[in-house]
Parts: sequence; structure tokens; C-alpha cells
Amino acid sequence: MIEEQMICDFSTRCLQWQHIDDVVMGGVSASLLRRDADGTASFTGHLSLDNEGGFASVRTLLDDRQFDAFDGIRIRVKGDGNRYSFRIRNDDRFDGIVYKQDFYTLPDEWVVIDLPFHEFKPSFRGRIMQDAPPLDPGNIIQIGFLISMKQEGPFCLQIEWIKAYKAVPGEGNGKPL
Repeated sequence: MIEEQMICDFSTRCLQWQHIDDVVMGGVSASLLRRDADGTASFTGHLSLDNEGGFASVRTLLDDRQFDAFDGIRIRVKGDGNRYSFRIRNDDRFDGIVYKQDFYTLPDEWVVIDLPFHEFKPSFRGRIMQDAPPLDPGNIIQIGFLISMKQEGPFCLQIEWIKAYKAVPGEGNGKPL
């Protein structure tokens, strides 16, 4: 059995998202996150490698920030076959250390993806930081999505919800104890 806590479901609880693309470094990529009529959200745009660009992202500040009683983040998404990154920050800064975990999508297929906290890697401007402290699930200030990795062209990631999850031992969740 899995215990969950809703973070954002886009039909009843949609946080204030902002886009941050490579234009901050002279690139020309563009993205946005919009709330759709069916109660989902779409992170869409165009990724360009022009002017040494190559990333598009959206992020939001959380109201509830303490998730240390949970094992990770669970998302339900429908993608386009691209590789995306779910990102967490332990501060409210624009720039700095981000904790990331990449995931792949299947074209036009809804999937649920578990992103365990212990698998998030500290990164700064695309480089893994070996000496950074681990992610602090008790102080999650920002979350977001990013597309990069030279995946030039249009992209679309639909998101139904974002939750914190915890596996309950001994309840038949199919995971080893």
C-alpha cells in the first residue's frame, strides 16, 4: 500500500508556475505551463540550441514544504517520448543548487513515475555536484520540470498531478521490505 499527499492536481490545486528558459543566457527557447480544461496542465514549448541555448523549464514555490515523512515524489504524466527532469530546490533562490532526477516519457501514454528522494542528484547549471549536501525532504521550497539534453524542437509534457508518496511496509505494496 502507498500513502500519498497531494502537492498539485491542477483541477483543484494549481500552484503559481513561472517559466525560466535559456533566454536568461542568450538562448531562444520558449516554454509555458498552462492549465487545461480537463483539469491537467501542459508544459509546452520549443527547445532551441541557437545561441548556445538548450533548456526550458517551469517551477513553483510550495506552500507545504515538509515531506520528510515521505519516500519521494510521484507524478502522473503523458509525454512525447522526450527525457525530462523533475527538479527540487531547498531554497527560494533563482539560481544555485538544484536536486534533479531525470525520467523518460512514452509518446501519448499516461504513466505514473516514482522519483525516490534518495535518487535525486545535486546539480549546478547542469553539472552534478559531488560535494553538495543531499536533498532535504523536510525543506522542499521549489519544484519544477525541465527539458534539455539537446532535444531540439517542440515538446509537450501533460501533467495530471504531483504527489509525495510513502510505501507502507508489510501492506502488500510489491516492494521489498
